[in-house]
Amino acid sequence: MTVKFRSQIQALTPYKPGKPIEDVKKEYGISKVFKMASNENPLGCSPLVKEAINKSLDYLNLYPDGNATKLKYAIATKLGIKPSQVQPSSGSDEMVDQIAKTFINEGDEVILADVTFPRYITTTTMMGGIPVVVPLKNFTYDLDAMKRSITDKTRLIWLCNPNNPTGTMFSEKALLDFLDSVPSHVIIVYDEAYNEYVTSPEYPHNSVSLLEKYPNIIILRTFSKIYGLAALRIGYTLASEHILSNIDKIRSPFNVNSLAQTAAVAALNDDEFLKDSYACNKEGKAYLCDSFDSMGITYAPSEANHIFFDSGKECTEVFTELQKRGVIVRPMYNTYIRVSIGTMEENKFFISQLKEVLELNVATA
Repeated sequence: MTVKFRSQIQALTPYKPGKPIEDVKKEYGISKVFKMASNENPLGCSPLVKEAINKSLDYLNLYPDGNATKLKYAIATKLGIKPSQVQPSSGSDEMVDQIAKTFINEGDEVILADVTFPRYITTTTMMGGIPVVVPLKNFTYDLDAMKRSITDKTRLIWLCNPNNPTGTMFSEKALLDFLDSVPSHVIIVYDEAYNEYVTSPEYPHNSVSLLEKYPNIIILRTFSKIYGLAALRIGYTLASEHILSNIDKIRSPFNVNSLAQTAAVAALNDDEFLKDSYACNKEGKAYLCDSFDSMGITYAPSEANHIFFDSGKECTEVFTELQKRGVIVRPMYNTYIRVSIGTMEENKFFISQLKEVLELNVATA
């Protein structure tokens, strides 16, 4: 008898991560490679994190605190909320899956953007939900079109602000107008993985205040970006006690490992590292945007730690040629590429190599 799989997963494809630095070095016989593909912090992580992890290595034989008690308390104290309104997870990816498993029934409509974090549509489809895909407008979420897409079947809405991969944002006023228009029984997942990088005063910097007025909102944050803990897979969710207590029913035991919990608590205590990371990103973004302007390259206005740009040529060809020269970026679709903002050395090397590649006879889309 032939093995059968759930019908909902038939159209899904496995996630394909970019090549590791060592693989690129070996394949092309080069000694220097800069990875500018995954929106990682080029400054690494806080030295306080490394100290804390070293002190924890003697306890690897013990299971983690399944409640992540210290981390919940540290986050809640920093944000001025209750620990019961905080739920750590193994990266935001795990929480996206947990939210889908908690709320989406087969046949439910789920609203999301056409160019955004791909896990939203994967988990929606996985649960038998019906994706209602709304195109971006000028590389930015079209909240008005999303409002018009709400029906009696709408169960959940995914929002990413700033958006991945475009880096664009919508304002606090736009968000509040949108939240006021959404029926209270519809879950709104507000993913702000890149919020610490935003420079615009119009951004909803104090999103935590939304929890009191909008009991249907779920806020996602991560330690993978500005905190530099991507390898440890640690994120956290803010929501009402009622929502989190139900999500907790399907959470895997010990889902956040001890080193990740320890590292996250230490990272929260180093404001100077965050300031340095913010400054590095701001300077690098200005340099890359100025370089793109001088090269006549169109790009989306980014408030994140990456820039979405139009290379003018087939993105996979440009991606391959850059890899040969020691730069790993993320090809998106058609002629569009996403590049992470690095150190100034990395940024300058990327621009120099991009200029070389774009002068080649690379196939156009």
